[in-house]
Amino acid sequence: MEIKAIRTEADYLNALAEVSALIDLDPAADSPEGERLDVLGTLVQAYEAKHYPMDPPDPIEAIKFRMDQSGMTVKDLIPYIGPLNRVYEVLAHKRPLSLNMIRRLSDGLHIPAEILIRESEAVAA
Repeated sequence: MEIKAIRTEADYLNALAEVSALIDLDPAADSPEGERLDVLGTLVQAYEAKHYPMDPPDPIEAIKFRMDQSGMTVKDLIPYIGPLNRVYEVLAHKRPLSLNMIRRLSDGLHIPAEILIRESEAVAA
């Protein structure tokens, strides 16, 4: 199993193509192909983290994403944020999340607190 480091964009694209082909094979984890997929996947993740870093999402956008994924409405956020007018203010970036809101949203909607405690980009501006 000869695997080389991913140092260039060409290496990265070749590794992605191989990872894609291995995923299509759906190998068992303990097979040679499964082990190759695991190692290549780790190398690809390391390259992407270094060359394509992603900032954590805006807290409000994370809430909206969770709402969309769960089929929630604005009214469904009342137990987490408070009265409906406050929910609208938070979603419009007009009111920051309080510590209690962050705790309830993190526990109830399973959004990591690290994302929710970030200051919203629209409020910070």
